[in-house]
Formats: sequence, structure tokens, C-alpha cells
Amino acid sequence: MRKTSKIFSILLVVVFILSSFNGVSFADETNDNIHITILGTSDIHSNLYGYTYEDQVETTNNGAARIYSYIKQVRKENPNTILIDNGDTYQGTILADAIYNKKLDTLHPVTKVLNHMGFDAMILGNHEYNFGMEFLEKIINELEMPVLAANARYKDGRDLGKPYIILEKQGIKIGILGITNPNAPRWDGEKVDDLEFDSVYEAGKKYAKILKEDEKVDLLFVSAHVGLIPEYDEENGSDGAERLLKEVPEIDAALLGHYHTVSADSLGEIIYGSPRNAGRDVVRFDFEIEQIDGKFVVADKAVITVDMQEVEPNQEIRDLIEEEHKFTIDFINGEGSSEDGEMGGGIFGEASADFQPKNEIEGIPEGKLRDTAVIELIAKVQLEISGADVTGVALFQDNSDIKTGPINYGDLFNIYKFDNTLYTVDVTGKELIDYMEWSALHYNTWKPGDINISFDENVPGYLYDMFKGVDYKVDLSKPAGERIVDVRYKGEPLKEDEVLTLAVNNYRYSSGLKGYKLVEANRKWESPKAIREYLAEYIQEKGVIDPIVSNNWEITGVDLEHPLRDEIIQLVNDKKLPIPYNHSLNIDELEEMGIIVDGKVVDLEDEVDQELSHSEGPTRPKADDKQEDVEEQQVTEYIVKSGDVLWKIAEEYGKTWEELAEFNKLKNPHLIYPEQVIRIP
Repeated sequence: MRKTSKIFSILLVVVFILSSFNGVSFADETNDNIHITILGTSDIHSNLYGYTYEDQVETTNNGAARIYSYIKQVRKENPNTILIDNGDTYQGTILADAIYNKKLDTLHPVTKVLNHMGFDAMILGNHEYNFGMEFLEKIINELEMPVLAANARYKDGRDLGKPYIILEKQGIKIGILGITNPNAPRWDGEKVDDLEFDSVYEAGKKYAKILKEDEKVDLLFVSAHVGLIPEYDEENGSDGAERLLKEVPEIDAALLGHYHTVSADSLGEIIYGSPRNAGRDVVRFDFEIEQIDGKFVVADKAVITVDMQEVEPNQEIRDLIEEEHKFTIDFINGEGSSEDGEMGGGIFGEASADFQPKNEIEGIPEGKLRDTAVIELIAKVQLEISGADVTGVALFQDNSDIKTGPINYGDLFNIYKFDNTLYTVDVTGKELIDYMEWSALHYNTWKPGDINISFDENVPGYLYDMFKGVDYKVDLSKPAGERIVDVRYKGEPLKEDEVLTLAVNNYRYSSGLKGYKLVEANRKWESPKAIREYLAEYIQEKGVIDPIVSNNWEITGVDLEHPLRDEIIQLVNDKKLPIPYNHSLNIDELEEMGIIVDGKVVDLEDEVDQELSHSEGPTRPKADDKQEDVEEQQVTEYIVKSGDVLWKIAEEYGKTWEELAEFNKLKNPHLIYPEQVIRIP
């Protein structure tokens, strides 16, 4: 969190702690300053009810219904509250993707919810473009709030949405500038051919000047559906917010998103924040405005994220979409169907056994460590319908599986959650290996002493593909870019100039192969239906499907054996050690931490409060505002990242781990976990 005045900081900490709705009022402020609150949501991904349709169970920590409970309370506390949605709101659940995104003549349930919640503006996320321009225009027309996209427009000059709006609270002019993700053409190709997109920085700089100089706003707030760090254009920063916040000081605060990671921080004098996906957090910005010589000035500001874990869902929202919610459940169970005829309802077939092996280490998906039947099934269907020589398949969710027994639409959505179509493109052997190396960036390099395989926190899991049609090995003892070895096609070593037909989904073609210039040739075929529909047809035709693996690939260059390995893994599975997702458990480090002493594993009694929020994107810190103040002392707050150990943090700041353990009153200094705050004197 950005440093603020002591009184304002304490106020925000109280707000954070009491966000379970014990009630906080701003009516008794002791001065004439005006308090403005801006609440931001992002990447809700059509999770309205707080329900997992794949499993048909209620969730406990997310959904728009919970968000609305929090919003209503804040509006009671402060009438000067503004509500902004940062996009990726209409895609992500069976309710939206399989049903209501295809009912163009029906009011969308997401629209119903957004209108009821009273958002002041919505910014277009990249997933709003997934379903074509007719769908996009439909939702823009349905919404009762302005839709913002300052950096996008029709090529014929028509506006797509508005670039900004100006709201007024107690005489204060607040400019809300909305910026969409400029990478939409990478991911949606022909669907957005009628549009053109500008750089985040260029559009932001242009309209920030207009808002401050021409519109003379007192507070400038940016909502951008991008992460802080550029996604593709690292050199010019055209698709991230970092350059904008560094070079446009007129901005007071920014709501970010897209990466599905929590942040509440500052860059210079600009505060920014972002939430996780599916409605798990609300980003709260608070501004103290004072009037000096007749002019309103931002005297103080702060940002926090508010977790929806303890929030009760609002029944108004659930009642509002009860019909659509029930229809979706019926659709999954065979009592409904989508209007375009997509297979959806009922049982397609049966699985003779589970398709995914049980994870040896909790939170470390076996589906990324070895060949599994889930990937084999998707690849088989993709090769059959495309006639390609080779194909790449991602495990979009770490827990994707088909369980023993009947298979319905929820099971298909679980293993393939996107409405992707299939493309083919001709590639040379060298291009294929380059693509495979790009995919293998997801792994961390193995080092001696590591007892598990881990994954690079800066490479999201949905970017990792496994390949069928070739045999190969992934040597994790080698650095990134040199890991793919012994590639064979039809039993023979793959030649660099050999040409193969590759089948990949449309997203991977646009954002991966073309986005990173991995292949030169262009698409030569597109499937007329979504991949998920072909999976349904295949299973229905077979009736009973068996989990089959070809083991055409394997990980090499690692030695995970150690006499204490089983004991250490049990500590993870018992939640006594953090899940080693982004940093491998290493024997030498465990000895330095005191977890292994004299060749034995010590007894760890305390459980670690940990959450599986990995594989969504690069990790960003979350401020923990419950930390008590340390009086009369300068303190630096360090946000623990996955893989951190206390002695390394101490070494970085010229301290000993014993000093930090004592200063932070750590009951067990060997148990620190991601997003924990370590205070450094």
C-alpha cells in the first residue's frame, strides 16, 4: 500500500478489518475534506451466483452476489462512492459461454446483474471480443452504464464506446478514463477486423491531457484491462500500464486487471490495484479531497483489496438470475439446450476410470509432469478432425479431469473451458521445436537438491502446451530455450526443414505462434465448430471411453530421489509446508531453514494457511493491512513470494533470519507463505 497520512491510514485499516459489515461511517469527519471512494471489479468472468457449474456446487469466496453485498455496505458508509467494472465480465462460465452468449435476442444475465448493481462504467476486456461484433454491440446497447474503450474504434471512424466519462460528487469533477486491451487482434483475429486499437500509453497520455486541461477534472482515475507489466511489447510498453503510470503523472489512481492477481501498491505518486478473477476481490480506492483557494486537491489517497471470503452473497442478485441459473443447471443435466444446437444437455457417455492421476504433491498437477489421458483425448480429437500431423494441447486448469462414471457438459467444460475453434498451419521442424521451447518456458530449471518439479511464476499455466504426433523429451537440467531434445516424427529424428501440418486452437495460433513470430506460414483451415463440440460428439459416438496414454513425451534431466523426500512431501500434503509450485523444495535450503536437522525432518506442528492461486499469471503482492503499527521505528514491508525463505529475505536486507523472526513474532520462522507481510526494521 502507498504510504498515507497516519489518520487516513488508520481509517483505511479499520475499513479493511470491518469489511465483514460491522459498519463504518464517514459522516463524522473532523474536517471539511470530502471523502471519495471508488470500488473496482475486474475479471468476474460471468461468475454471478457464486457457483461452479462444472461441479454443481456453491462457492464460498467469489461471485457478483458477494460483491454486491460489499458494495451496498460501502454505499451506506459513503454516499460518494463510484463503481467501475474493468472487463472480462461476459465470458468464463457455462451460463455465459455455452448458453447466453449465443442468445442474441435475450437480455444477458450478466447485463441484468451489472445494471442492478448500478455500475457507473464498464471497460471492455479482451474476452468481450470473443463472441464477435454482433454480440459486443448487443451488450453495449443493453447496459445502462457507459462502456469505455479510449484506445479502440471502428476503422470507419465510428466510436466503439466512449473514451471517458466525468462524474461529479459534491462539486468534485472525477474523470474516469477506460482503456481496453490492445492485444485483442492477437487473440480474436478476424472477429475484430473492423476495429483498430491504440497503445495503452498513447491513448492514456492523450486523454489524460484532455481530462486535466480541457475538462479540468479534479481527480483522474484510469481503469485499464491490462496488467502493470507489458504482456508482449516489453520494449515500448504498449500493452501494459507501467509506462502510462510512469510517464503520465496527472493520473491519481488506476484499476488494472487481466492477470487475475492481487495488487495494491503505488508507482511514484500513482496508486494502483487489481483483483483476482471470478469475483474473489474488490479493489477499494479512497481519496481525501480538500479545497484550497477554491480548487479541489487530492490531499491523500490509498488502495486496498478486499477479499470476498467472509462475505454473504446478496439474495437480490441470486433472485434476479434464478431462472438463468436453473436453466444452466438443467442444460448440464440434460433438460435444456442452447439455441444454436450446440450439444450441451444430458449424458454424452461414460468414463471407465479417472482420466487424471492423483497428484503426488498437493497443488502440483501431475497433468504437467507426465502424459495423461485428458491431454491424449483432446489431442486425438484435434488430430482426427483436422487431419494434421501434430497438435498442441494445454491443460487450461490444473485440476481438469474426467472422473469415473457418466460424462455431462460440465465435465467437458472442466477439461476445455474455452469456446476455441481449431486452426491448422504448416510449420517446419525448426518452427515446431521453437514453439515447443516457448511452451516449455513454463518450467523452472531443475537444480541439484530439488525434490520436485516447479513452474515459473511469470509464465501462466494456460500457455503451456503438450504435443502429440511427435515423440520428445523435456530436459529440465538445461536452461530455457534448450530444453526440447530427441524430437522424433514417425520414429525418425525431426529434420529442421521438414514440413508438418500443425493443429492448434485459434487463441494459440494468434497469441502464441503469430504473436511471438514462431511460425511464418498463415492459417490454412479453421474448424466450423468449437473444439468442445467435437469432444462431445466423439464421446457420444464411443459411448464408453477409457483413459489411454501414449507416453510420447517425458521430463528428463532431473533426479528427485532423496531418503527424506516422502517425509517432506507429506509435510506439504499436511499443509505444514507451503505448496512448492513456483519454487522447488531443495534439500540444502531445507537444511538452512532448519526443517532438516542432522539428517532428519523436524516435527512441524503448525498448518500453513495457503491458497492455490497459481497458474493464472504473474504473481503480484497483496498488502496485508491488518499488521499492527510499529511505533517510533522505520519499517519496510516485504511481501512474501512463492519460494521465498526467511534467511534469503534477511540476507537481502542485511539482517539475520533470527532478527526478522523475533521482530515479526513468528511462531515458526520456517513457515512463511505467499502474500504474508514480513516487516523489516
